Amino acid sequence: MSVFLYHRKKSINWVERMEIKEFGPSWLMPMLRADYFATCRFHGDSNKSECNLFCLDCCGNAICPYCLIHHKNHHTVQIRRSSYNNVVRVNEIQRYLDISCVQTYIINSAKIVFLNERPQARPGKGVTHHCEICGRSLVDAFRFCSIGCKLGGLNRGDSKLSFTLKMNHMIHGYEFHGELLRGSVSSGEEEGTNNMSPGTPPIFNNRNSSRRKGVPHRAPF
Repeated sequence: MSVFLYHRKKSINWVERMEIKEFGPSWLMPMLRADYFATCRFHGDSNKSECNLFCLDCCGNAICPYCLIHHKNHHTVQIRRSSYNNVVRVNEIQRYLDISCVQTYIINSAKIVFLNERPQARPGKGVTHHCEICGRSLVDAFRFCSIGCKLGGLNRGDSKLSFTLKMNHMIHGYEFHGELLRGSVSSGEEEGTNNMSPGTPPIFNNRNSSRRKGVPHRAPF
């Protein structure tokens, strides 16, 4: 059995069996189904060639950092792992997707959400919040444990749910409608710009600006 088929067989859940419908952006289902952390078939001889990135423009399988050269100016998100489960940072995915109602967690000082449901042996006692799809115990008053389970809520016919961002945002002059940015802004450009602080403007004194310069006088001997 190939490495690809092995990982696909291990990760099968209800998302894998779900009928393909347009409940969100066209890249959502491919992102949830992609085979992450397998060795890249094109760059397997290089270091750090695990496929931990997903291109929202191409909607293909996961790619490795070396593949990014072929995805210049595309919009990508990095998938990470927590206890062998795939997660994505909130500050990355919320640019493109409404993840409201999905439980968030803090891992390594970063807020994340899980891509798909996770196995759970038995719900803990005294737990008051559960995922509406898989029944997993939740820490806070959220409805779903993962992006995949929110997709399950949409598939169930909940008209109150949506993955489309409610408001349009302008990011460096590019209009953002919840699926993709209309324009070419690389993730590196966004991060670099966001890290820059605006300069401090010069202090303006109105009284000093209107004062005329007088005639200079020589100091007495």
